[in-house]
Amino acid sequence: MNSLQLFLPCAAGVEGFLADEIHGITGLTGHDLMTGRGGVLVRASWREAMLLNLHCRLAQRVLVQLSQTQYRTEKDLYDAASDVAWEIWFTTKQTFKIEVTAQHSPLTSLNFAALKIKDAVADRFRAKRGERPDVNTQWPDVRIYAHLTTDHATLYIDTSGEPLFKRGWREDKGEAPLKETLAAAMLAASAWDGHTPLYDPCCGSGTIAIEAAQIACGMAAGSLRRFGFEKLLPFQPHVWEGLLSQAREAEHAPTAPIFGSDVAHRMVDFATRNAQRAGVGDVINWRGGDALQRMPPCEIPGLMLLNPPYGERIAAAGVAGRGREGFAPGALAAERRDAGAHRETAHTDDGGDFFIQLAAHWKKNYHGWSAWMLTPDLKLPSRMRLKESRRVPMWNGPIECRLFRFDMMKGSVRDKL
Repeated sequence: MNSLQLFLPCAAGVEGFLADEIHGITGLTGHDLMTGRGGVLVRASWREAMLLNLHCRLAQRVLVQLSQTQYRTEKDLYDAASDVAWEIWFTTKQTFKIEVTAQHSPLTSLNFAALKIKDAVADRFRAKRGERPDVNTQWPDVRIYAHLTTDHATLYIDTSGEPLFKRGWREDKGEAPLKETLAAAMLAASAWDGHTPLYDPCCGSGTIAIEAAQIACGMAAGSLRRFGFEKLLPFQPHVWEGLLSQAREAEHAPTAPIFGSDVAHRMVDFATRNAQRAGVGDVINWRGGDALQRMPPCEIPGLMLLNPPYGERIAAAGVAGRGREGFAPGALAAERRDAGAHRETAHTDDGGDFFIQLAAHWKKNYHGWSAWMLTPDLKLPSRMRLKESRRVPMWNGPIECRLFRFDMMKGSVRDKL
């Protein structure tokens, strides 16, 4: 277990940020750390796999690659899965589940492909141990992933369990909450250093501010949750307890003030309770109030980071609700094309354009601040009559977005405002 091939999937466009994060956690470089499409490939030890689960904020999962073979038919998948030594990873007393994703696969049914892989796993256990493990599609002990391309099949075993965006603190949430991994990606793209004041004026249930507060306090992303590797045979509790202890000893007082506000006081209550569960209840200053009226929360100019309201919403029964984290390269492409969401303009109660008024408010009152805004509206800067200094492509589930940076300086809004 000292040389494993790991794959850490992430949202499209986040691969470079994830590679930097992995380097910071493990120190790996060169051929041991390679950026791929839809994730990062890592050659690391079992201990480092646990360490990545504990600390990664940008990855969706930590997967161990067990085989990569050519295939043409479902029988080839059965043969490939039969050759994997599943018995060194789990026992017949544990349940398992197969998930298959594909990109340009010639097979007509991914469900049938999953069935053949399931049969291969069960048959190997029966041959080796005289009995087979049961399947549990809802709450399995072990998750096995297969990704199919045109002619290659890759098999993985999952070490994360629940996807890593589930940090273990969110219980209160509003409509279409921002995933923690996307909030972390926004923070990474903004190059926030953890020492500058940070403010989210449209905080919702608090995801951005809570992620920032944990970073400012040196808290590990996964210190409040359990992981799939705890049910795998290589797991050594004393090693894991040591990693947890090191992470908790590294926590410290916040290095920057964090602020959040929202026009809906109900959401501020949600955010407050979430922050308490996340261990940063005393770190973030929450307030209610309209973003068009709220003045800077501190005298020192800082960074605003926000995912403002817009017309698109990810339906619970849609792409985001099907349990498809898109772990493999390109796996979300078809889902994104099929999302079919529409885009709307946000308006204030008096019928005015929210974003034009927000730009005017920032220009008048937030001199010296930088504002990073995530939006699906690619023409938003011209609508706001602001000139962006950066634009970073990002995906919010199936929604293609841009993270725009606006620097609030005199003259940043055209005189015709």
